[in-house]
Amino acid sequence: MFYDLTINWQHIFQILFIPLCIQIAALGIGIFLNKLINRKLNSKLALKPESIQYVFVNALRGMSISWCSGVGLYWTIHALDIPPTVQQMLSYILFTVIIFTLTRVIARTLVGMIDMQTKRSSPEMPKTSLLTNTVNIIIYTIGILVILQSYGISITPIITALGVGGMALALGLQETLTNIFSGLHLILSKQLRLGDYIELSTGEVGCVKDITWRFTSIQSLSNNIIIVPNQKIASAILTNYSMPKQDISVRIAVGISYDSDLDEVERITLEVAREIMQLDEGAINYEPSISFHTFAEYSINFNVFLRASQFSNQYLLKHEFIKALTKRYRKEGIVIPFPIRTIHQEKQST
Repeated sequence: MFYDLTINWQHIFQILFIPLCIQIAALGIGIFLNKLINRKLNSKLALKPESIQYVFVNALRGMSISWCSGVGLYWTIHALDIPPTVQQMLSYILFTVIIFTLTRVIARTLVGMIDMQTKRSSPEMPKTSLLTNTVNIIIYTIGILVILQSYGISITPIITALGVGGMALALGLQETLTNIFSGLHLILSKQLRLGDYIELSTGEVGCVKDITWRFTSIQSLSNNIIIVPNQKIASAILTNYSMPKQDISVRIAVGISYDSDLDEVERITLEVAREIMQLDEGAINYEPSISFHTFAEYSINFNVFLRASQFSNQYLLKHEFIKALTKRYRKEGIVIPFPIRTIHQEKQST
């Protein structure tokens, strides 16, 4: 009895030995190729993140293991003596895995190219989730249809049903679809980008953080998130402080006494302004200026024009300029007047 059991195990071992060796060898090759790809990506001198080669190699990350395992499974199926129906079922599974991985590589590549183009046009801005999600849905849908077609399932009725159902769905989700297409319009027209500082006609001011299926997220200066439907953004009158450039003009109103020497005031004010423009918040290679404009009741008023590197930096730039200018005026004896009223009160005779 023990002898028969030993013979059975030997028989099973003989049957599975070659397929197991094939599968282990294929898995080992896949792991080796995956490590090679990761080493290529991590090498500082290998590929630049902004290159198309980097995008394609990054899309292949992890895929070599699946593909080599699939090749190993293919040879394993033909090496084993299994019924044709089981062999056909395993072949279908193998084909599904291959199509799915190819679809994933294509989706990764397209999303990577979108990310690369976004970084080239605006290096500090991330990609929008709406555009990448749309690309992923389209590519994966095509992959699923290819798999169904390979199984002998006609996709024509499916496409027809999707068309009819899509029309009915469009009527029921008209507002949602309007927001989706409005979001795509905002992205493709490049009138609104992630990281832009905008002000809506309703008064909201902030930085665009993301454009999703239905909403645009705006981070206010108080670090709160404002959620605005894409349709409202697309149809609203808004001011984009980040276009055509990120830097923004900063106007600061100043008043000085009538006794002041205006030429001296201009010289001192510009000296202070140039010092402040050397801060990181100041725009590069910008020459500040001043413009006298009003004989006011108590002072001669003028504007000082600085330039911040971006919208949010204007507040610190104003803060530092006012501090430095006040200190310098006090040192130079320049008076910043304030209203003084003299009240004459008649004495009543008793």
